[in-house]
Amino acid sequence: MAVRPSNNDREGLYLLMISIHGLVRGTDIELGRDADTGGQVKYVVEQARALAAHPGVAQVDLLTRQIHDRRIDPGYAAPAESLASNVKLYRIRCGPRRYLYKESLWPHLDSFTDACLLHLKGIGRIPDVVHCHYADAGYVGSQLATLLGVPMIFTGHSLGRVKQSRLLENGRRPDSLEKKYH
Repeated sequence: MAVRPSNNDREGLYLLMISIHGLVRGTDIELGRDADTGGQVKYVVEQARALAAHPGVAQVDLLTRQIHDRRIDPGYAAPAESLASNVKLYRIRCGPRRYLYKESLWPHLDSFTDACLLHLKGIGRIPDVVHCHYADAGYVGSQLATLLGVPMIFTGHSLGRVKQSRLLENGRRPDSLEKKYH
């Protein structure tokens, strides 16, 4: 892969974040649209902006899945979106064009990894750190970090067991929870 070496010789770090599932955008985040589009999306976008505000950080890029689906806002098909002066959201092709739930993404994660490598080659930069969110992005990030020889940080975001306990305590039935949250 012909890209520039690590950015340690430049002013500030280049951080690459990955959050694949759900509907990721910088404004009007659709919290609660489904089980995949919730607080994690908001957290990741806010974290990207907060990291970029640190004086030691030059650039933060957030990679997510590009989605072309008439049932959702066409903005999710845009290849890129600026989140702040040094924060960019890139939408990378992954699997079918339509929106997929996170459980359906796994067969497509290797091709997403390949597409991320091509993206990095295209911008000519290797990140100093890869930070992945949730299991699907963790899989991709571990592959990228290994191939690029950079460290990886993983945030699981899974509070499913706690959420389930609270909902059951409040009278929800297990079958209704499985139907709604998979």
